[in-house]
Amino acid sequence: MKTFLKITLFFIVVLLASLLKGNHVHGDIKIGTTTSEKGRGHFKLKHSKAWTMPMDTVLVRDYFNYIDSLVVSYDSITTYPLSEHLLVRANPWIIDTLANTDYYRMKSRDSFVYDQKQLIVFRPTDSILIPDSLAAVQLLNRIKRTIIDLNIPEFKLRIYEDSVLLYTFPIRVGQNRKRYLKMGGRITDLRTKPGKGEIVDYRRYPVFYNPVDGKQFYLTKRDDEKTTLMPQIPWIETEINGVRNGQLIHPTTNPKSLGKASSNGCIGTREADAWVIYYHAPIGTEINIRYDLNIKDSLGREQVLQDIYNYGPKN
Repeated sequence: MKTFLKITLFFIVVLLASLLKGNHVHGDIKIGTTTSEKGRGHFKLKHSKAWTMPMDTVLVRDYFNYIDSLVVSYDSITTYPLSEHLLVRANPWIIDTLANTDYYRMKSRDSFVYDQKQLIVFRPTDSILIPDSLAAVQLLNRIKRTIIDLNIPEFKLRIYEDSVLLYTFPIRVGQNRKRYLKMGGRITDLRTKPGKGEIVDYRRYPVFYNPVDGKQFYLTKRDDEKTTLMPQIPWIETEINGVRNGQLIHPTTNPKSLGKASSNGCIGTREADAWVIYYHAPIGTEINIRYDLNIKDSLGREQVLQDIYNYGPKN
């Protein structure tokens, strides 16, 4: 009996040693795999997971540079096309971290943030998952089935995966008037344009200009009357009915303006929501901007919305 226990214990130790040996560290990446295959002078991960850990603390100001460096580094060792959106969707906690840099979320935690770009996104203790090929294919299929749906008079933006509603966000839309905008050099119809199209570009490092007078600005007055630097949050460019008319989806620093026709034509969101929308809207994502006055609420009851643009019931 004792001999049997000794033999059993020996094989357990050998098994544990072999498993530990399979989890090796290479640079800042930890790979746990027994199914890697070598090809074209490098290792491609196949049905295996990898983790990477930041070497240093990464702030919001450096976030995109760091994410881009990860994509470049690991795209060559994955069997699928690794992208920023795929990588972050595989690590949803990153979206949560970015969303929590929202000025008003920080304020609710008794923290005043003058410069959002100085907030921390990653610490050296964080682990970022490089998804295996199976998880990547599943995520890519989900991303391809994502639709952005926006109803102007409802002041709502929704994200769907096929017919499944994932998110509903409050928005602001363009004012019901025309105004001279120096940025465009002409009198412009400020109403948000309905139609169908897709996401065509981003502005990850937005530069801020007042479209009315064309002057660049760096500061913003918040709803609490405090002044801060403008945050670094990506803006999303749309193409609607085949036209790029500068109709962007971007955060507003004044969420009191949400639920109103108060912008110069763009679609405004909360800062936190802008991060979620961005990572659910890679280039090519379908977007539908509609003007539906007759809707049903969450309980299925019919409602007639205010005709904010005086289009009439048929539009």
